[in-house]
Amino acid sequence: MKSILPQDIPGQQLQTIMQTAIAPRPIAFASTVDAEGNVNLSPFSFFNMFSTKPPIIIFSPSRRVRDNTTKHTLHNVHNTPEVVIGIVNFPIVQQVSLASTEYEEGVNEFIKAGLTMKPADLVKPPLIAECPVNFECKINEIKSLGEEGGAGNLVICEVIKIHIREEYLNEEGNLDQRKLDLVARLGGNWYSRNTADNLFEVPKPLVTKGIGLDKLPEQIRYSIVFTGNDLGMLANIESLPEGSFSDQKEIHEKAQELLLKNNIEEAWKILKIS
Repeated sequence: MKSILPQDIPGQQLQTIMQTAIAPRPIAFASTVDAEGNVNLSPFSFFNMFSTKPPIIIFSPSRRVRDNTTKHTLHNVHNTPEVVIGIVNFPIVQQVSLASTEYEEGVNEFIKAGLTMKPADLVKPPLIAECPVNFECKINEIKSLGEEGGAGNLVICEVIKIHIREEYLNEEGNLDQRKLDLVARLGGNWYSRNTADNLFEVPKPLVTKGIGLDKLPEQIRYSIVFTGNDLGMLANIESLPEGSFSDQKEIHEKAQELLLKNNIEEAWKILKIS
């Protein structure tokens, strides 16, 4: 295993390692205004949700590693503590990337990227009409994490209104994960895309308590066929089925095929010896 002390490598190398390993990251498309009312639009992948009540989301316009300069977005939220955060999906990803260009102060990236400004209801920055979801936010706090190049600035935002484009809702009126077609940032120039083809579900052991891998029969736990993912699925049951279980490779392979289809109950039935 290669081990690295952060202080022993250049900042750019450290940033590359962290951004490549800590991924995929959702993208906050931040719409802000300066003290004169000029609009700025910029994407940030140091972003996530941190609370529901109150509804808090945080993004971080970090200091640039190469020259320790700060971004227009950071200046704007200090001067006008409001922001609209749009969620990024595949239909606009190229325009979002274009908006990340380091244009001169006062340049409106909505115009440069060909995106549509729509008046917000409660804050000064405009909504991004093309985004599937927009969050109107007030800024509760801006926390600096340092003064060196690469240091983050946590912009702690409280959501005060949400706007959702109706074509991204399901029949029950909820956001449909498959329709959203979200994208996320990886390292370098890489992005990932969450299409219906590569989405999968993992049942959460919230109501029931999984027995755990340590309680699996040895012939299953030490199978040469099952992966850690397979064993995790088999161990996510409330009680072990009664009876004996096969140690045959062919049987395990058939059970694995069922697990790939998320059919845990049928996999256990195949594993049992009649």
